Amino acid sequence: MIPSNPPTSAPAPEALDPATLDPSPLLDPDGYLYVFGYGSLIWKPGFQFESAHPALLRGFHRRFCIWSHRYRGTPEAPGLVLGLDRGGSCRGVAFRVAAPRAAEVLAYLHEREMSGDVYHRRLLPVCLLDSDGTRRAVTFVADRRSKDYCGALPPDAAAVAIARGHGVMGPNRDYLLNTVSHLRELGVRDAGLDRIAALLQPAD
Repeated sequence: MIPSNPPTSAPAPEALDPATLDPSPLLDPDGYLYVFGYGSLIWKPGFQFESAHPALLRGFHRRFCIWSHRYRGTPEAPGLVLGLDRGGSCRGVAFRVAAPRAAEVLAYLHEREMSGDVYHRRLLPVCLLDSDGTRRAVTFVADRRSKDYCGALPPDAAAVAIARGHGVMGPNRDYLLNTVSHLRELGVRDAGLDRIAALLQPAD
């Protein structure tokens, strides 16, 4: 169900200063920072990286489970964005970042992902599918305690919200369709996202 009086977005997080940020606890033992992307980070990472690898995260799955009142919607017509929710597994991309850039990338991701109080930053093991290696990767998991967490919406309700959502980053449908398209380029078919995309009404 789409909320009739959705809460307003939380204030932006306090910026992190890359000059004073110590990224070493988040680096993999191989000396690189890995960032796991499962939604818009796949097709718009926004940071420089050394390489990108198809990857598998176990224990979480990709889901439209977070209301968006600014980036992909408004308080009057909230959109939806993806989060990692408990259970299952998720195919995505692991970006490998050289250690000298790690602090800069972490500060950027903090500003991008931690606004709105909807994610936890976690360091989780991901399997690199092009090498069978496992790496520790920074990723952003849905916070079930957040006021904007909406859990498992029925596909038709999600499609209605996404069809009408439009925020400062553009139409919510573009967010969904870009993610579906880039997942298919990786050889990934996400049944949940495909179902919602099939239910979208044509754009005006």
